[in-house]
Parts: sequence; C-alpha cells; structure tokens
Amino acid sequence: MSTTGNIDVSIEHKKSDPSGRDGSGGHPNTCPGCGSHYRDDELVEQLRVCPQCGHHFPVRARERIEQLADPDTFDEEDGDLRSADPLEFFDLRPYVERLAEAELGTGLGDAILTGRAAVEGHSCRIAAMDFAFMGGSMGSVVGERFARACERAAEDGGALISVSASGGARMQEGILALMQLPKTVAAVGDLQDGGGVLISVLAHPTTGGVTASFASLGDVILAEPGALTSFAGPRVVAQTTREKLPDDFGLAESNFRFGHVDAVVQRNDLRTTLARLLRLFGAER
Repeated sequence: MSTTGNIDVSIEHKKSDPSGRDGSGGHPNTCPGCGSHYRDDELVEQLRVCPQCGHHFPVRARERIEQLADPDTFDEEDGDLRSADPLEFFDLRPYVERLAEAELGTGLGDAILTGRAAVEGHSCRIAAMDFAFMGGSMGSVVGERFARACERAAEDGGALISVSASGGARMQEGILALMQLPKTVAAVGDLQDGGGVLISVLAHPTTGGVTASFASLGDVILAEPGALTSFAGPRVVAQTTREKLPDDFGLAESNFRFGHVDAVVQRNDLRTTLARLLRLFGAER
C-alpha cells in the first residue's frame, strides 16, 4: 500500500520496474531502454519518445493536451475543484500537506485535467490524468471532474477522450475514493446512452481502480507501447498466484493480443488516430 495515495497495491511495479520508466536510478531524461540522454527541449520536440529505441517517457497532463489538441483550443473546466480531508487522514504526514505539496509541484489542483478542445478541427472534450500528482490516484475530485466531463459530452452528444495514467484509488480518502469507481462507471454509461462516445487512451501506468472503472469502458480503447495496463502489478500477481508470469504480463501488447485493447498506437500517431476516430463517430467540426 502506497503512502503517496493509492489504495490499490498495483503501484508496486513502479519500484521494481526494470525498465526504469519512472526515471529512477538515473536522470529522468536518460532513456532506460538504450541509455541515450536528451535535453528537455529535445524530448518535447520528440513528444517524449526516444528516437533511438522508441521508449515512451511519461507525459504530464498539460503537455499531453498540447500534444493532442489544436493550438489555443483547450478550455479548462472545473479547475477550481479541490479535495477535502473529511477523514482527517494522517500517515507519515497529514493528507492536506500532501495535497498542497502535489499542487505546488505540478501546478494542478488534482490528478486530472479536463476541458473542451478540438483535435484536427473536431470538437471534443479531453480528460488527461497526471501521474506526477500523487501517483495519478483517483480521489473524489478526480471522479467528479471526470463525471462532469462525461455529462457535458453527453449534453453535446459528442466525444470524450480520456488519457489515463494512474496507480488506482487514493488511500487517504478511503471509501470516498473507492466510490469513484461506480460513479465514473455510471457517468460513462450515461454518456454512451446519451449518444456520446468515450475514447480511452491507456498510458503507463494505468492500474488499480482506474483500470477497473472508466479506463476500460471506452467505445474504443487505445494504449501506448509498453504501457502497464492491469489491475495489479506483476509482482503482486506473482506473489498471490505463486506462478511465474510472462515477461509481458499486463503490458499493452499483451492486452492487445487478448483483445483487452483495440490498438497499440505510437505517440506520434496518436493525434491523427484520435482525429480519425472523431470523424468516424461524427464529431462536429
């Protein structure tokens, strides 16, 4: 169980992931796949994908939206919502301190950024999660912002693009965090019943309660190469089942083979793929 805000045990892979995706064990701009080192501006130009080996570095929520949305079209919604501390939770530090630290460190009010945007001229809404905010954990504000994005997309009869990167439900909010699972599932159901569409993009990592709720309910589910997309991490599953797991357990490519995702899409192809899907689903221009 992580004190950074995760009820699910799935975040354990982050500490033991031999690929070093989180940048641990070296400079965050050093590729764990081939060892190449880049300046930050070089990585931004390459959409944070290593041009030598294709490793996909993590992407923050605002940068993700800049990659996907047409320039100057993103209009943030519900940015004023903030998590409360009804449980007065304290582990090694008070929850309110962790929230303040995360907001100062990321510039975000919580682990998801939502708003209206356009992708190659097609109107839509985007909900992008940020793993840097307490491990992308889903608390009451994440669930509320996502539900409101679904409601607005349903009112428009349009599309919602969600980009997930999360360790699961937020430990410090207890049952309030767990209740975001049925809440977001119901919101997706209402969106789809209202003629709207959810296009779900799974980034590394998408685990725990987010995988068990809205991230797996898209009308189309895409994943980035090498992304871990499973409820629990491989170490926990191996310890629980006492079996040796395949090397690609829970990775996007494995989930594609088993039909859990519809396509594995390179990051530099993601924007055009989303635009094509928006056209197919009849999104407005």
